[in-house]
Amino acid sequence: MSKRTFRTIPILFMSEIDPPRQKVSLFEVAWTFNHIALASFGGGLSAWSRQVLVVDKRWMEEEEFLSAMTMCRILPGANQVNMAVFVGTNMAGIPGAIAALLGLCLMPVVFMLIMGYLYFRFKEVPALKGALHGASAAAVALTFAMVIKTGQKCLTGVVPVLLFLASFVLSGLVRWPLPITLAVLAPLSLVWAWPRKQAA
Repeated sequence: MSKRTFRTIPILFMSEIDPPRQKVSLFEVAWTFNHIALASFGGGLSAWSRQVLVVDKRWMEEEEFLSAMTMCRILPGANQVNMAVFVGTNMAGIPGAIAALLGLCLMPVVFMLIMGYLYFRFKEVPALKGALHGASAAAVALTFAMVIKTGQKCLTGVVPVLLFLASFVLSGLVRWPLPITLAVLAPLSLVWAWPRKQAA
C-alpha cells in the first residue's frame, strides 16, 4: 500500500479564487489601493502592498500574497496592476477589480502630471535632488525588509534556497531576460514540487 504525499505548489489561478472572506465596500477597496499607491514614494510598491494587504488589512495570508505576487510577476503587465485586479476581484468581484485599479492609478496619474511639470522646471534645485534620493533609499529598505519576511515563509529548505539563488544570479547578475530565466527555472521548480509516491 502506498500513500501519496504532496508538496504545496504556491500558485493560485483566478478560477480558484476563494469567495470573499470579508464584506468590503468598493470605496474601501479603492481607498486601500489609493493609500498603497500614494505611500510608495521612490518605489517599493510590492513591499508596501504586503504591509497593507497582509499586515494591516489582513485581506490575505502571507502564503496567498506570495502566490499572487508570483503569478502577477509571471503574467504580462505591470505587477501591481495585476495585483490590484487579483485582490479587487477576490474582495468584491469585477466591480472590486475596477475600484482597485482606479484607486491604484487615478491619483498617481494626476500627481505625475503636476510633478512632472514641476520637476522639469526645478530639477536642478539641490533640495529636490536630496528629497528624491531620500525617498529612493527608504523604498530600497522597505523592499529589503519584505524579502527577509517573505523569505522566512518560503525559503524553508535547501532546494528553495538554491532556486532563489539561481534566479538572483540569472536575472540580477547575468541579466538574462525574465522569460528565459523562467524557462530554465520553472520546470525545475515543478519537478521538485510535483506530487511523489512514498512507500508506507
